Amino acid sequence: MPHDHSHHRHSHDHGHSQLSADAGDRKVAAAVAVNLLLTVAQIAGGVVSGSVALIADAVHNLSDAVSLIIAFAARRVARRPADDAMTFGYARIEVVAALINYTTLIMISLWLGYEAVMRMLDPQPVLGWIVVILAGVALVIDVATAALTWRLSKDSVNIRAAFLHNLADAGSSVAVMIGGTLILLYDWWLVDPIITLGISAYILWHVLSDIAPVLRILMLGAPPGLLQAEIAAAIAAEDGVEEVHHLHLWQIDERRTSVEAHLVVAEGRDFAEVVARVKAMLRAKFGLAHATLEAETRLSGCAGGCAPA
Repeated sequence: MPHDHSHHRHSHDHGHSQLSADAGDRKVAAAVAVNLLLTVAQIAGGVVSGSVALIADAVHNLSDAVSLIIAFAARRVARRPADDAMTFGYARIEVVAALINYTTLIMISLWLGYEAVMRMLDPQPVLGWIVVILAGVALVIDVATAALTWRLSKDSVNIRAAFLHNLADAGSSVAVMIGGTLILLYDWWLVDPIITLGISAYILWHVLSDIAPVLRILMLGAPPGLLQAEIAAAIAAEDGVEEVHHLHLWQIDERRTSVEAHLVVAEGRDFAEVVARVKAMLRAKFGLAHATLEAETRLSGCAGGCAPA
């Protein structure tokens, strides 16, 4: 009976998780649709008003839609179960997608900076209220899209990268509205490239702040907050463990961390009991549920010769 109850609870939790994932997918899909509509509207507005700047902003919004499509696809792939090719599963695809989106953001910010410098050298007029009005529409849609992905961005570096795309666009829309208004009221053409440079710097600042965890995971780095020396000391303090070496700590993905180590166990001690106790301690104290421990004694020597790691 207890087994059946546990299985039922697992099935319920799995079903609830699946419903949450499906709801998240619908939000991302809605955000994609809204951004594609905005792109079409801005291109049409740019053609009608003759504004190349508005068409350029449409391309920027198209990049938002593309980033969300990448994020959406990555979410779907990440839920695939582990197989012979990917024994850890496919969850890390979200980290790869985040890196792609952050790289795109860097390129966009550099392009905006280049355009701003070119416009300082050769100022271009902003054409009428249609640009300001469409910037206002873009702001509403960007805020709505950011709202759709905000909650998801807290738990996924992949969705966070797409969220920052929209946040940067929302800031751009505000800047375009302010700049357009200043130009219409005071004929101050230089404000447009100045604001564009500010947007470029703003995007770069956000990317450089948020890309580090992505690179850390892809470089098999230890997660922030977990110190290798502290974990080694905790293992060595366990009864029956004389020494710890060859300890490696890395993130499989955002939610899972793995640890491996060689334990020198006291002669005559039960390897299985010591290893089971160390694993229980790692789970309870550090939240490390994925541990691979190689037990050995001083007489048996280090497994594999303990070549330098």
